[in-house]
Amino acid sequence: MMKHLFLIALLFVCTTLHGIAQELPQVLVFSKTKGFRHDSIEKGAEAIQKLGREHGFSVYHTEDAGVFTDDQLQKYKAIVFLSTTGDILNPEQQAAFERFIQAGNGFVGIHAASDTEYDWPWYGKMVGGYFASHPEVQTADIHVHDHSHLATQHLPEIWKHKDEWYDFKDLNPAVNLLMTIDEKSYKGGKMGDYHPVSWHHTYDGGRAFYTALGHTKETYDDADFLQHIAGGITYALGKPANK
Repeated sequence: MMKHLFLIALLFVCTTLHGIAQELPQVLVFSKTKGFRHDSIEKGAEAIQKLGREHGFSVYHTEDAGVFTDDQLQKYKAIVFLSTTGDILNPEQQAAFERFIQAGNGFVGIHAASDTEYDWPWYGKMVGGYFASHPEVQTADIHVHDHSHLATQHLPEIWKHKDEWYDFKDLNPAVNLLMTIDEKSYKGGKMGDYHPVSWHHTYDGGRAFYTALGHTKETYDDADFLQHIAGGITYALGKPANK
């Protein structure tokens, strides 16, 4: 009798846990590269999986572009491009991704996501700009312009951070600025007084967040950066930006 009751209880617990897991919003982390490949990708994917466990979302990491179909994408609420590079999706996969965003879902671009799909204007406007150049990795001053957003509410007014600082071209003026970098605080910047490094916006029915940070492996040990990413993903999943 006791054994029977134990098995029933065990089945109940397993069923409950399975139900909870099924209810978690699912995030696809995509890191396919057809150009330069960052050696921080694997560590970054592991860090995002840990963030998922801490913040209540499940993560699936892949470099298989075949997942970009309507049927496979419907299980996800947000897609993270983790230092992707080059032309990584064919036209059919691009169309599926567009429909995913148009259905009200979210996108997060990390670092080299802006060094991706230069011949796809829809993507360029969504990510918010394209990579143009960068100097060597160095410490610089980031100015936080919006402390109401989940991705920046924990940061100081001026955040000293070491990373690879992208210069951009074809910036989308419709995005909402989160952070800029002070070019006087490092060597090699080419954008002048207005040099954005993170932003967000609603786009074609969905939501998009981008950060230029995330080049080095060490970045994924930085608690402030990890909270920055967690806030961006939470926003992309549909939570209010300033909750």
